Amino acid sequence: MSHNISIKELENLKDSFLEYIEIERGRSLLTVRNYIHYLDRFIKFLKDNKFSTVDDRVMREYRLFLNRLPSKGNYNSKNKLSETLDKKTQNYHLIALRAFLKYCRRKEVEVYNPEKIELAKTSQRELDLITEKDLENLLNAPEEFYEARIKELNNSKNKIKDLEGQKKNLLLTSLRDKAILETFFSTGLRVSELCSLDRDEDLSHGEISIRGKGGKVRVVFFSDFARNAIREYLKERVDIDDAMFIDLSFTAKGRIKDGKDLRLTTRSVERIIKKYAEFVGISKKCTPHVLRHSFATDLLKNGADIRTVQMMLGHASIATTQIYTNVTNKFLKDQFAKYHSKKRS
Repeated sequence: MSHNISIKELENLKDSFLEYIEIERGRSLLTVRNYIHYLDRFIKFLKDNKFSTVDDRVMREYRLFLNRLPSKGNYNSKNKLSETLDKKTQNYHLIALRAFLKYCRRKEVEVYNPEKIELAKTSQRELDLITEKDLENLLNAPEEFYEARIKELNNSKNKIKDLEGQKKNLLLTSLRDKAILETFFSTGLRVSELCSLDRDEDLSHGEISIRGKGGKVRVVFFSDFARNAIREYLKERVDIDDAMFIDLSFTAKGRIKDGKDLRLTTRSVERIIKKYAEFVGISKKCTPHVLRHSFATDLLKNGADIRTVQMMLGHASIATTQIYTNVTNKFLKDQFAKYHSKKRS
């Protein structure tokens, strides 16, 4: 069955849908921006192909279009297509479209049945993990980096302008970055959640409530390592910015601009993690999400059940958390091989 809804009607409904998911569903601005991108691509596809209806044939054409769409920037030296959108990204487009069509139906608009849109099958996701030794090295990296930089400054034969000011800023940067790393590993926060923390958070009980994806609130816990690292960092702060983690390049030498938002961005935090991973020689790609993975696998390896980890990570579905069991199953198998029946020949 085809549905003769005009492109103009779809665009108008799209705008009201985006307002709906932001205001009533509590979706983040990032999610809203992504949905704009996915839905605009679908509408452009309809326009470019002069489709006046949406039916099974059109949806099949759209699926083929997504599957053949080049992934941004992935061209080889001969300027030939080297890679198309992966299945996961294709599914993001389809999930957004299904949600939009469901919204239209709730508004009693006759549109294509969203239940008929099946997601592409994806290969089982593999976690990006670092070893326990690499994790330990990463957590200690800010202090070691600071000591190395101080040694360089002290041994420099050139006259350094405002040497003491540079040393002070290096110390504060080291303390901040140590606090960031310990907080990630202690709480399993998403990078956006970490960036949203304020300096007046009450950590006296070792726990706070955080508003995560979809506006859902959960409790996260701070280890003594994390609390001490944050305390030492905040003790050295002389600014009055509300954010817990700030861009220190603007505070060096008192260069704070009026109205400047000092709160670290997610991109800045990603660069910080990358810097220390490279400093300690971690060959794998290391991101804030890798630390979130480390948090989850550490809990499971030490006996936490999957439901507990789901709640701590803020996953809406336990299916999302199940991926970690593959890692812990391998860990248990290794432990079995290492310790079971060693006295038997």
